[in-house]
Amino acid sequence: MSAIQIAALSLLAIVAGSAFGMLVGRRLPDHHLESASKDVVRLAMAMIATMTALVLGLVTGSAKSTFDADDTAVKRTAASLLALDRDLAAYGPDTQPIRAALKATVTAKVDSVWSDGGAGALVRAGARGSGGGEQLLNSILALTPTNEAQRYYQGRALELSNEILQTRWFVFNGSDRSVPIVFLIVIVAWLTILFGSFALFAPPNATVVSALLLCALSVSASIFLILEMDDPFSGLMRISDVPLRYALAQMGQ
Repeated sequence: MSAIQIAALSLLAIVAGSAFGMLVGRRLPDHHLESASKDVVRLAMAMIATMTALVLGLVTGSAKSTFDADDTAVKRTAASLLALDRDLAAYGPDTQPIRAALKATVTAKVDSVWSDGGAGALVRAGARGSGGGEQLLNSILALTPTNEAQRYYQGRALELSNEILQTRWFVFNGSDRSVPIVFLIVIVAWLTILFGSFALFAPPNATVVSALLLCALSVSASIFLILEMDDPFSGLMRISDVPLRYALAQMGQ
């Protein structure tokens, strides 16, 4: 399911918990509404609220780390591609076919990932071009340098090619969600219980209902943001392709 679908289901669950709590609260016997009972319920809910905040913070940190790592990997790949193209150009005219093939391969992968979107497109792009990096390495190895400068640029090109391949596999291997679905289920369950306890002793008026609904929307929005950051190649908060597009525009010149 998409991030917005999961967030919508979370909102429905939290609202349902609130409605159930308000319904139960109206049918409780009077001795259940004494201050001692309310204090115990508030204490128990404070514990759940603390655990929810802790787990939600951990999940948010994990999603943010995934997003930042992939964003850094894309920017590093763009810089390495541009440096590789420059080193191949400095080697001499013999590398022109390699530079053209490199630009065509990268263009196809960038178009595939940022046009289709999502981790699935990223994996498909990697599967289709899994041999492209090896072919690039073989083409560079097949060069026959005739002087020290060409040997230097050949060595640099091989280092950069290996770095690009390592970064590519790092991104592909991290294409799955880093936030376990079990965490989300537990968080939504705790939030449902928590909002149900809020509504348990609350008067059923428009102000209370509006406040609970706004809080439920805010919490669901936070879950949506977590899922968006956890899938950095699709959705509203996708990683920018500007660094790679810029590198492609400069390659071959």
